[in-house]
Amino acid sequence: MAEINFNYHPQFFTATILEWKPLLQTDAFKDIIIKSLLFLANEKSIVVYGFVIMPNHIHLIWQIQDGYKRDVIQMRFLKFTAQQFKFKLLDTDDARLSLFLVNAKDRQYQFWERNSLSTDLWSPGVFTQKLDYIHNNPLQQKWQLATLPEDYKYSSARFYLTNEDSFGFLKHHNE
Repeated sequence: MAEINFNYHPQFFTATILEWKPLLQTDAFKDIIIKSLLFLANEKSIVVYGFVIMPNHIHLIWQIQDGYKRDVIQMRFLKFTAQQFKFKLLDTDDARLSLFLVNAKDRQYQFWERNSLSTDLWSPGVFTQKLDYIHNNPLQQKWQLATLPEDYKYSSARFYLTNEDSFGFLKHHNE
C-alpha cells in the first residue's frame, strides 16, 4: 500500500464551539458533525483520515480534494453544522439556544469560534503525531471520556485498530 502523497497536504483542522460551551456533549450534535463529514466525503470534496469529536471542539485530519478550495469547504462544513445545531435546539431546547445568541450584523446565533485552526501536514511524522494526539484526546485527565482510545465512539481510533469504518467516510493513511 502506498502512503499519502504529501504534495497534496492533508490538514490538521480544529474548530471550537463558541466560548468553549459543551454543546457537543450530546450525541445528537456529534451526529450532525458525522453527517456533514459523510456528505463531504461522498461528494468527494474531502478525504478524512482521522477525527475526534470532543464536548466543545473537534479535531480532523482531512485532505481537501483537487477542484475544491480549503476555505470554501471549511466554511460549508461550519455553516451546515451551525444551521443544524440551531434547528436541533429550536426543536428541543430553546433556552440552550439563547446561549448562542450574538449581536452580529450577519447572524443571530453563532456556534463556532471564528478562528478555526488549519495546519498543513507536510510530513508523515507530523501526520502520525497529530493522529496520535487526536486519538488520545478523550483520555486526557480533564476529559476522561474513555480508558482506551478505541473505546471512545466519536473518534477514528477504533477504525485504525480494526479497519472497520462504522462512519462510512474514513480512509486509512496507508491506503
